[in-house]
Amino acid sequence: MKNHPAGTFLACACSAVLLIAALVSFAAPAGTGAPSSDQVYLYKATFVRAAPGKLLDLIALYKARMTVFDSSGDERPFWWRHTQGDQWDLMLLFPMKSYAEYYATQRVARRKQAEEAASPSPQEFSRQLGACYAWHEDLFVLGAPLEAVKKAFENTAFYHIEIFVSLPGKQAELFKEREMENAYQAEIGRPETLIFTRDQGAAWDLFTLGCYRDLKHWAESGDATKEKRDAAARKAGFANADGIGPYMRTLIDMHRDTQGVAIK
Repeated sequence: MKNHPAGTFLACACSAVLLIAALVSFAAPAGTGAPSSDQVYLYKATFVRAAPGKLLDLIALYKARMTVFDSSGDERPFWWRHTQGDQWDLMLLFPMKSYAEYYATQRVARRKQAEEAASPSPQEFSRQLGACYAWHEDLFVLGAPLEAVKKAFENTAFYHIEIFVSLPGKQAELFKEREMENAYQAEIGRPETLIFTRDQGAAWDLFTLGCYRDLKHWAESGDATKEKRDAAARKAGFANADGIGPYMRTLIDMHRDTQGVAIK
């Protein structure tokens, strides 16, 4: 019996689709169902260290510029200031959604119009900004949907970020470890952290951001008994609570922690 050309084509097409689906499934980190596991929305993360004595000026400059985002139709960035940890003073997380949407012709035109209508002018703002910072770093990342990030930032005033460079070939396993830690946190009654993975920019592969009401809220894991913490860790896939950190360190080349507070 001869094969029908259309049937042959459909069979090949179906095989190709199944192959692609299998490859995508293999490449993507395993999800936990938590919003932070959905790497579907593009953000630009900017870390800024102020010039000596210029931190308050830098904050005031960014504050005054927020209305430009409103006028252009862009989302305002999420931001907070460092209290201890890494070398930078401010973190800003700019919602983009996707490169295609953010750099669409009409959207770029609206952004340019809003910038040119603002005071100071784009050129003067750039000059003032340059005089207020000593160092900055940009990283484009994929993370949770915008609404999930907005919800995480609601009524929060204390933040904890962990930024990682993974060991070679360990990126997916590190992402999975971050998901496991979220499962552990949920089991002991703490909020999950937001997970962001590198698309392009700085050297970091991944960072997680925890949003808390205050410092006490962040430290509440110490209230759980050792038995409860060990049971939660085993349920999440770790040997025990004390094994979480050592396991994570088998996956990373380096990481940095920073704590900070909301900007009033």
